[in-house]
Amino acid sequence: MFARILSNPALGQTTTIDGDLPWNVKITVLVESALLRSWEVAVWHNLTKTGEWSRLKLHPEPEPRSLLTVGSDNSDIKRQWYAGNLEPPKHPGTFSFTVKFRASEDEPWKWSNEHCSTSDGHIIIRAPEIPSSDLSHYIADISPEINVQKEPSDTPDTLLWSLTGAVPQASGKQSGHSDTNLGRPKAFKRWFALVRLWSPWLAPRQGKGTFDPDKEAVLAAFEREDGTHLVVLAVSGIDDVLTTLYHDGGGKILVTARNDRESAGVARTIAAVGKDLNSAIAAAMYHARKLVTKYEVTTGEVAAEAKALNEGFKPEWLEGWYDGLAYCTWNGIGQDLNSTKVSKALDSLHEHGINIKSLIIDDGWQSCNNEGQDQFRRGWLEFEAAKERFPQGLKATIKDIRAKHKDIQHVAVWHALFGYWGGIAPEGKIAQDYKTTWVQKKDGASGGRMLVVAEEDVQRFYKDFYQFLSSSGIDSVKTDAQFFLDELADADDRRSLMNSYIDAWDISQLRSFAGKAISCMSQTPQLTFHSQLPANKPRILLRNSDDFFPEVPASHPWHIFCNAHNALLSQYLNILPDWDMFQTSHSYGSYHAAARCVSGGPIYITDKPGHHDVDLICQMTGNTPRGDTVIFRPHTVGKSTMAYNSYDDPVLLKIGTYVGMAHTGVSMLGVFNCKDRPLAELLDIRSFPGADAANYLVRCHTTGQFMCPVSPESYEAFIHLELPVQGWEILSAYPLHHYQLGRRHPNSESIIAIAHLGLLGKMTGAAAIVDSSASIEEQSGRLKIWTSLKALGTYGLYVSGLSERNLENDFIALLFGRPIPFHCVKVNDVCPNILEIDTVRAWKETDSKAGWSNEVHVEVVIR
Repeated sequence: MFARILSNPALGQTTTIDGDLPWNVKITVLVESALLRSWEVAVWHNLTKTGEWSRLKLHPEPEPRSLLTVGSDNSDIKRQWYAGNLEPPKHPGTFSFTVKFRASEDEPWKWSNEHCSTSDGHIIIRAPEIPSSDLSHYIADISPEINVQKEPSDTPDTLLWSLTGAVPQASGKQSGHSDTNLGRPKAFKRWFALVRLWSPWLAPRQGKGTFDPDKEAVLAAFEREDGTHLVVLAVSGIDDVLTTLYHDGGGKILVTARNDRESAGVARTIAAVGKDLNSAIAAAMYHARKLVTKYEVTTGEVAAEAKALNEGFKPEWLEGWYDGLAYCTWNGIGQDLNSTKVSKALDSLHEHGINIKSLIIDDGWQSCNNEGQDQFRRGWLEFEAAKERFPQGLKATIKDIRAKHKDIQHVAVWHALFGYWGGIAPEGKIAQDYKTTWVQKKDGASGGRMLVVAEEDVQRFYKDFYQFLSSSGIDSVKTDAQFFLDELADADDRRSLMNSYIDAWDISQLRSFAGKAISCMSQTPQLTFHSQLPANKPRILLRNSDDFFPEVPASHPWHIFCNAHNALLSQYLNILPDWDMFQTSHSYGSYHAAARCVSGGPIYITDKPGHHDVDLICQMTGNTPRGDTVIFRPHTVGKSTMAYNSYDDPVLLKIGTYVGMAHTGVSMLGVFNCKDRPLAELLDIRSFPGADAANYLVRCHTTGQFMCPVSPESYEAFIHLELPVQGWEILSAYPLHHYQLGRRHPNSESIIAIAHLGLLGKMTGAAAIVDSSASIEEQSGRLKIWTSLKALGTYGLYVSGLSERNLENDFIALLFGRPIPFHCVKVNDVCPNILEIDTVRAWKETDSKAGWSNEVHVEVVIR
């Protein structure tokens, strides 16, 4: 018997409800089967006063009044709806439920857990107030070796503690080490951690019951049975101490620390408790920033960066750097790089009508020794590009690129923090001009001795190198292999080079490139807290995960999952997260493209010359009136909405982001199938982050389908989402704004509802909206709507009652104040209440001029 069970609240997931609200829980179940049957459906649950398991029989219901079905187009499947109400106890706690069903009384019950390969759903009733201000309520058996200090929190509805412990001093080349039991987290159901996958990268881990991550973590979070969240954050980068979190094998949190100073050190951790996970993480991160900033003020680092900003920094509009489509040579051309290959790649983009704003010349341009050997055995010889690869030299090459491809505004080059993977070549010009020192790296594939510029000359080295790049026409850098600082084996090298290198790089990129820099392979705790957390300088771009590996099929879903969870931490850094480049013609091309669009960070492509998906690129970008190509970047960092669900759970990955102001902006949900089988879920408007306005219109990107306006309180509106392997979708929830027209239209109500949709056909088209407003004209009573867009395209406007109106008589549309030809305006093919305006065609036909503005100004007047 074929049957699939979907429920809302969802099986296999956790739903949290505030216990101080008047409520009950409505369970809605969708049964999909090959034949219409008189199903018996029941919920088996322990949401009772005594906690005993009980059965709730569900009753048949008609199809929900608002239903958006996405991806499920099999007309042979029969869908039947069932629902029932639960009245759980009012006290806080965690409760479970599952669904059982059968076709008749003569047949045995089937459990959805077994039949549909899912697990119990969970409902947490959250306490109205945080239950205790004592840390021992959340962590048991705190070691007396740890000093606990209550701290004020900058985040509402959170509690905060500073935890410190001693770390022995370093002796010679040996660092001091300590392992201290922080204690056992109490009364939690699930945990989430961001662990050090290896030196340069973080990655998520999840578990239930015992806290036992397989690697050392920077952050650990615990979903408690009372609905609150405990977060423990390990702070590094202060006084040469590296601190991480592990476990003792019995569920206790172990604080591990390494001290590179020749004096006793301090291992610092922060504990925070909040009513939701993000607020608890925010409280911990804001306090960490205070600690780091206070330390950097005393060491003079803040003053040095302020001097660099005042003396050398040229204020620039960094949105062009963040928001322009970029091309990187790495996967498209590879390390066997030369000027001819770069030229051919750019010509291919131009021939396909792909305008990039930034070019990143990746690894392969530098002059190094030991040609043909492993990259870790190759050292950097001189600043000038390799003569055999760039015979004209770097300056002439960049000049040719800029002359031939005038759309390219920014050209960046790649280099490693120590110069190249193998450091500095002993026989080269750099080794002659700067003081160098041999350092020992840890054991491993990249281990061994390496020559680097010594501490005394690091500032001069970076100043000279970046001045050379600037004089060659380079205006930005991608600085890779920053984790090599943590790969140094000896304590004396670590304390002399760690901060001196990253500080020299920070100051030099500010002076020479005004913050146009990409920090890569730098998710190392010391760098995270010392360089990336302070907010006293422009945001740089930071690689948010390990690489895009085009030849490894299993890596692609993990790449998106990893980035979405790493963003739970990186959203609080002074950076924009870079989810790495990808190839548009790859089988996972659209999957990666959708993820980049909701990430809130930049978009780089690395196509092989001639292998481009132009339609996909058009879904990510648009052209401005001046001919620039821009991406549509949401205003908040995209991050997982379900941190505690593991990669192996049969659950769709949901990445939430937001455009606009709180309560009035557009909420977006990127949904991805990371499994090797199709997955389906029932979502509602509460799945969208920040969706708390009165009514929303939900739109699906791939099909253009819309769901009728619904409120967050509605229990009768669902998105039935089914995604195949490699499947993805972007859902946007647009708030409706209501206006009272001066006079009632004969065929429509006098109260009209509108929603600004942005550019249709773009994955995150709402992010094309720069500004918008609407008002009723006093004398005429007409509604005047004004919108400023980042680019030309098909502008969409939802208007209630549009289908009853006459486009030609009831609407006036203007572009830059000039009437738009009527044939450039139409009603949407999918939704009869959506007005479409083709601003590309209107721009050409009205011969409009952008003037000083590079934005698109659209006005719509409704009588």
